Amino acid sequence: MNDTAILLMAHGSRIAEANDAAREVAKMVQGMTGFDIIEVAFREMHEPDIQKGIDSCVARGAKRILLIPYFLFMGAHVQHDLPEEIETAQKRHPGLKMEMGPHLGVHLKLAEIVVDRIAEGLTSAGWH
Repeated sequence: MNDTAILLMAHGSRIAEANDAAREVAKMVQGMTGFDIIEVAFREMHEPDIQKGIDSCVARGAKRILLIPYFLFMGAHVQHDLPEEIETAQKRHPGLKMEMGPHLGVHLKLAEIVVDRIAEGLTSAGWH
């Protein structure tokens, strides 16, 4: 899997901590999956943008990139903007294989996280 990269595409924020969170998740994913090349890129308001993220994957030796939208909902970014980013990059890297994976969406594990956060909130509020 040395020639396959994962590009985690997040929205981007003016708040540095929000962008750092995406990078922390990427580090966790790398530890869980063993992919050598995992990059994070942002759609708006923060660098690197999606094009630079793709370029970074290529510079690190990627021949294939699975682009994962780190988005909860199927909004305009996931439906239109991210596919357009892939088309743009394809023109610059004609031999590169790129596929977009599914966004986070509705998933049992997300519900489990919400349940964990409810328990934490009840505890911190002293409502147990």
